[in-house]
Amino acid sequence: MKLYSLSIHHKGATKANLLKSAFDLSSFSFFQRSSVQEFMTFTSALIVERTSQGSRASIKEQEYLCHVYVRNDNLSAVVIADTEYPQRVCFTLLDKVLEEFSRQVDSIDWPSGNPDTINYKALDIHLSKYQNPKEADAMTKVQAELDETKIILHNTMESLLERGEKLDDLVAKSEHLGNQSKAFYKTARKQNSCCEVM
Repeated sequence: MKLYSLSIHHKGATKANLLKSAFDLSSFSFFQRSSVQEFMTFTSALIVERTSQGSRASIKEQEYLCHVYVRNDNLSAVVIADTEYPQRVCFTLLDKVLEEFSRQVDSIDWPSGNPDTINYKALDIHLSKYQNPKEADAMTKVQAELDETKIILHNTMESLLERGEKLDDLVAKSEHLGNQSKAFYKTARKQNSCCEVM
């Protein structure tokens, strides 16, 4: 599971304006990184331009999934991830980033801003933090713990069934032992009754 790109745009009347972006292209060779970054920037802007106001969408492009959220105020964000990365976590990240960005950067700067003029430093931090969805997202972490508990519970049930079979053997033996004990008790009782008379 991997996140490759996280970008914030302002959706204009005809085109999307890139405000800030962050990339993790370490899985690509050094010589491919600039081309991949340009392609991801272009794709992100195109997706924002073609997504209607106030909506979310996920678009598959080769082995990547591009998740976009365009708010009603035209502030938009795109995250590009591999197909294994959980969709719900991507949209949680987009919500969080847009909310934080809108609080820190004045809306007057959105239409004309660019990555050099916009002062927002948290994008790289979010991209890095969300590389592991189990650590970044509480619900995903709880789900992983539940899955782990199911595995442990399943293993425990299997061992309990194995133990149950052994317990059945012990119960059968104890029933046999119970009969011997009863016979011993009866014999001992007879012997003790003889001794009491004298």
